[in-house]
This record gives sequence, structure tokens and C-alpha cells, in this order.
Amino acid sequence: MVRATICLMISSLFHAFIYAPLYNGLVYFVGAVSSHDVGIAVILLTIVVRIIIYPLSRRAVKAQADMKKVAPLIEKLKEKYKDNREEQSRRIFALYREHDVHPFAGFLLVLVQFPVLIGLYWVFSHGGLPAIDTKDLYSFVSVPSTVNMEFLGLINMGGHSIVLAVLAAITQFLYTRLSLGPKKEHTIESESSFSSDMAKSLDTQARYVLPAIIGVVAYSVVAAAPLYWVTSNSFMILQEYLAGRRFRDT
Repeated sequence: MVRATICLMISSLFHAFIYAPLYNGLVYFVGAVSSHDVGIAVILLTIVVRIIIYPLSRRAVKAQADMKKVAPLIEKLKEKYKDNREEQSRRIFALYREHDVHPFAGFLLVLVQFPVLIGLYWVFSHGGLPAIDTKDLYSFVSVPSTVNMEFLGLINMGGHSIVLAVLAAITQFLYTRLSLGPKKEHTIESESSFSSDMAKSLDTQARYVLPAIIGVVAYSVVAAAPLYWVTSNSFMILQEYLAGRRFRDT
């Protein structure tokens, strides 16, 4: 009984704060765009979402820059306390506090976006479009005269798209490469510690494995989700570029 109540509460919160705003935003943009193109509506909605979560994005970018600044100090701590992992971890987190570094800011940004992706998937997979469910519309959102599910006349937003899946993987790879910077080569034998090996493993997974996983997942869901991801990544790439990063430095 308690579990059912909790599930019902979570479902209601998801519908009220994720599904309904996304659905109304999509319907609004479909009506506002002259071609009533759902794909263009997804892009516009993504831009609005990115603007809303911009403070988190900015914090994530700052955290990445701060992490690079303290990286040499962290390497020294790893070498100094390589035989005492507990003390090594304590010293590293103390260093983070001292320099006001938030290493998990980027993870929080990714975590926030998943409900949006789930909401978009729910909209298209449960009949929210192209038919308009008026009971979920806000009073100020009008029903568009038509709904065009073919993005630019090429990609069905309710189907699967290998093109968008590949673009999702590529933009994720480019953003990760840009944000993480150049891949470090470890040549000193003493650096081959557990923490160093773990760091290299996580770096490799972030650079190569994560984009591949995103590409596979993107192809398995409705095309609106990877279009959101492509637009979101492109927005982040532009943000990093304007923040002073350059592809030639990666």
C-alpha cells in the first residue's frame, strides 16, 4: 500500500513538473512555427530548457576549469600518499574544499537532463503527438491546426533515426573532448597506481564508451530524444567555445 502510494506520488510529480511543461512547450512551438514542424519545435524547446538550466551548465564548465587547475596538485598528493588511499582521498577532498572545486557539478548537469529525455520519450511513445491531448494543455496554449511529424520533411519524430543517433554520438564525443581537454600520457612508472589507473579508465570511458552508448540508446528510442541530445550538446559546445576553449587545444 505504501509502495503504491509512493509510486502514485512520483508519477503525479513527474506528470506535473516534467511531462506537462514539456508537452505544452512542444504544442506551443508546433503552433508557433509556420510549418508546424515537430522537429523544429523540439529544437526550440531544447534551447529554452538549456537557458533554464544555464546556471548549472555554467557551474559545470567552471568546475571543469577548476579541476584542470588543481590537477597537478592532485597528482602530487596521489604520489605522496600512494600507499595510504584513505589519507589520499581525504587530502584530495580537502584540496577541493580549499580551492572551492565542485567535481560532481558536471554529473548533476547530466542527471538533470534525464527527466527531460524521459518526458520527451513519454510524449511521443504514449500518443501525446501527433494527436493533441487537450486535457493536458494549459489554458493559454492553443491547439495547432496541423502537426507535422516529419522533421524538415526527412525524419519522422515518432520513429527511429540512425542519422540522429550518429549525430548524438558525435556531438557527445566532441563535447567530451572539448571539456576534458587533451588526453594525458602517463609515462612515469610510479604513476601506475590504483587511483591513476582508475582515472585513466574513467577518462577513456567518458571519451569513447559514453558516446557509443548514447548512440546506441539514441537509435533505440523515438527520434525526438536524440534530436534533443544533439541540440543540447551543440549548445554546450558553443558555450564552451565562447568561454574561451578551442578545438585545437584538445
